[in-house]
Formats: sequence, C-alpha cells, structure tokens
Amino acid sequence: MMKRLSLIVLSVAALTACGEKAQTLGTKKDATAFSGAENAFVAPGWTAGDKTSWEQHLRARGQYGMNDHSRAP
Repeated sequence: MMKRLSLIVLSVAALTACGEKAQTLGTKKDATAFSGAENAFVAPGWTAGDKTSWEQHLRARGQYGMNDHSRAP
C-alpha cells in the first residue's frame, strides 16, 4: 500500500514538472525609440517624437561622441 502511494505521488510530481506555461509577452504595445521621454535628461536640441532629429542625434553621437577610432590617444 505504501509503495503504491509513493509511486502515485512520484508519478504526479513527474507529470506536473512536464507542464509548461505559454511564454507570451502579452498585449503591451512598445513605443518607438524616437518617441522618447520628456524630462531633463534628454539631449538638448532633440524633441520627443521627431524621427529626423532622433536620427541626426544618433548619427552625431556615433561620429563624435561614441566613436573610439576617431579619438586621440
């Protein structure tokens, strides 16, 4: 009787470990990158929601601010 009960408990535990929940992200809609934030930490001259100013600032940052190859040693 005890062996049968432990076998049933072990079987149930093994079968519940096989069940996997769906890994969906939900229905949240992400905002575009250029919509940005409207606070004190945004770059001066950039307006939130303006795609062209976003692209210009990224281009300038890539050329001048964050490009290690163009920096002097």
